[in-house]
Amino acid sequence: MKFILIAIITILLLAVAVLLLGVKIFFVKDGKFPSGHVHDNPKLRERGIGCASHPKE
Repeated sequence: MKFILIAIITILLLAVAVLLLGVKIFFVKDGKFPSGHVHDNPKLRERGIGCASHPKE
């Protein structure tokens, strides 16, 4: 019985976390996650930091 209670609480916490992470996606028109790529971050480009898998030639 304790295991089922822990499993239900875990599932509820995971569901809340997914909803909170996706607020912008779910509730904003044309919402999308920000890009995590180095080449899309202007601050990193200003510092000359590039992507290891796409080195400058």
